[in-house]
Amino acid sequence: MEVVVSGATGLIGRALRASLEADGHRVVPLVRPGRPGRGVAWDLGRGTIDAAGLEGVDAVVHLAGEGVASRPWTRAHRDAVLRSRVDGTALLAGALAGLTRPPSVLVSGSAVGFYGSRGDAMLTEDARPGHDFLAGVCVAWEAATRAAEAAGIRTVHVRTGMVLSSAGGALGPQRLPFRLGLGAKAGRGTQWMSWIHLDDEVAAIRHALAADALSGAVNLVAPHPVTNAAFAQAFARSLHRRAFLTIPRLVTAIPFGVGALADSLLFASQRAVPAALLKSGFTFRHADLGEALASL
Repeated sequence: MEVVVSGATGLIGRALRASLEADGHRVVPLVRPGRPGRGVAWDLGRGTIDAAGLEGVDAVVHLAGEGVASRPWTRAHRDAVLRSRVDGTALLAGALAGLTRPPSVLVSGSAVGFYGSRGDAMLTEDARPGHDFLAGVCVAWEAATRAAEAAGIRTVHVRTGMVLSSAGGALGPQRLPFRLGLGAKAGRGTQWMSWIHLDDEVAAIRHALAADALSGAVNLVAPHPVTNAAFAQAFARSLHRRAFLTIPRLVTAIPFGVGALADSLLFASQRAVPAALLKSGFTFRHADLGEALASL
């Protein structure tokens, strides 16, 4: 199978590429111009893509997008987060729709941020979208695949939760303070966190590529979400430490976009469950948080 992957140098993209290539599949990355021979060139700034390089591929996995937490949430950064996802997805979907030999499936990134902060509500793929910035990004991100769907390409929107990996991601910035015994819950810690082990993230994307009956929104999260307080305790235990501190909600009052970022990432409550994945026959390797953290 020949699979085009955008975001192939990111945390998930690297792991997905390694997994596919280990099984003999050919991975073709989407790359910026000026890197001949390394993949299919695309230029978001100019709105161009080498459509000929997409002709005849079997599948496309679209993961590219500006890092949400890479900088404080200034207006410019929030615009970059939105535009990199919406414009990039629309450019790719439009190119796929115009091919003579299009791929059979497009797996396109999204996030559980789609649901906004929803308290204790159990969130399956049928739940309505939220109203905050990240929810708006996810709604527009998913809508940007419309051209591919209209062309008959099976499209899957993978709404990913917090990805756990020893190679980086959400655990990276937290590891040192937790190792130093400075692990903390955010506020009261009652907000829900939807997480997934990187191994299961990759396996679920590959499952979405292969499962012909799977389309539309799919929550890529483990079956058992946990509260923020429970996550802090489990992470501390995995490092043979204790977590007894609290990050005050006052942090969200910090200016220059840092407060808004902290509010969305630390205090939002999303109790998402993988209803569509489980219904389609997917089996998790790491369904328990304690075991998942121990494996890392």
